[in-house]
Amino acid sequence: MNIGLIDVDGHGFPNLALMKISAYHKRCGDTVDWYSIFDHYDIVYMSKVFTHKPDYDQVIPNADRIEKGGTGYSITKQLPTEIDMLQPDYSIYPTIDKRTAYGFLTRGCPNKCKWCVVPKKEGLIRPYMDVDEIAIEGRSRLILMDNNIVACDYGLQQIDKIISRRYRVDFNQAIDARLITDDVAKQLVKVRWLDGYIRLGCDTRQQVEVCEDVIERMFAFGYTGGFLLYTMLHGSLDECYERVSHWRTKYASKVRCQAQPMLDFNKQKQDIPKWQQDMARWCNKRWIYGACDFKDYEPRKGFHCAEYFK
Repeated sequence: MNIGLIDVDGHGFPNLALMKISAYHKRCGDTVDWYSIFDHYDIVYMSKVFTHKPDYDQVIPNADRIEKGGTGYSITKQLPTEIDMLQPDYSIYPTIDKRTAYGFLTRGCPNKCKWCVVPKKEGLIRPYMDVDEIAIEGRSRLILMDNNIVACDYGLQQIDKIISRRYRVDFNQAIDARLITDDVAKQLVKVRWLDGYIRLGCDTRQQVEVCEDVIERMFAFGYTGGFLLYTMLHGSLDECYERVSHWRTKYASKVRCQAQPMLDFNKQKQDIPKWQQDMARWCNKRWIYGACDFKDYEPRKGFHCAEYFK
C-alpha cells in the first residue's frame, strides 16, 4: 500500500502519532511519505493536535481512504494499541537531532484543570512506557510529554531510572509543584535537565506560593539550574497581572515565566481578550518582560497597557 501523511498543525513540533503510524506501515512493507497531490494513496492519515488551528483546506482527490485523528478532530478517537505502543519512525522528520527522542512514560492526569483536555481524553494517570523503550537507537536526550509525571509511583520510579541511566530530559508539559515533597525535590535535583530548566505549572494565585517554596527548597538541596513557569491566563486581569509580574524581580535569571491565554478545546474559533494577548506577548519576550512593567508596555503605537486597568 501507498500511505500519505498530513501534519495539519504544521507547527514544527514532531507529530508522534504520525511517526508511529509510519513505523507501523513500514513494518507491514508499505510505502510511507508526506502527502503530495501528484501521487495516489491507499490511505491518507491526517493528524491535528490543536482545535484552534485551522484545518487542512485542500481537497484530497487522490486517496482511497482518509483517516483523521488527534485532539483537534476528536478526543475519543485513539490509535490502535498495535500502533500506539510502537517506537516512532524518526526518519520522517530528518531535522530531529539523532540524539533526541520523544515520548510518554505515563498517560492521563488526576487533576481536572478546566483548560486541559487530558483528563477527558486519557483519564486518570497510568503507566504507559518504560524510559528505555523511548531512548532507542542511542538517543539519550529525551523530550517527555507526560502531563503529571510525579503524580504516581510509576512516574517516580521512571525518574530514578532516568537518573541511573544519565539521560538528559525535559518534561515539557510541566511538573505539578504541589506534589513535590522534599524527597521528590531531592530526586529531581539529581536529574540531568535539558537546557538547564525545570518546567513547573503556575496557573493559579495559590500556586505562586507553592512554586516559590519548591524553588527555594530545590536551591537549598543543591539545584543550580533554572525554572520555567507555565502560566495560564484566565480569570481576572488583576489576578493574572499579579501572578505573572511576581517573577520579574525574583531570583534574577533563574526563573522565567511563559504565559498562555486560556483556550476552549470545544471551539475552533477562539475569542481571546486583547489584554491576554498583550500580556502573553509581554511576558514571553524576555527582553521586554525584564525591561518594563506590563502597565508600561506599549504593544501598539500610542497604547500603554495601563489603559486596561482603568
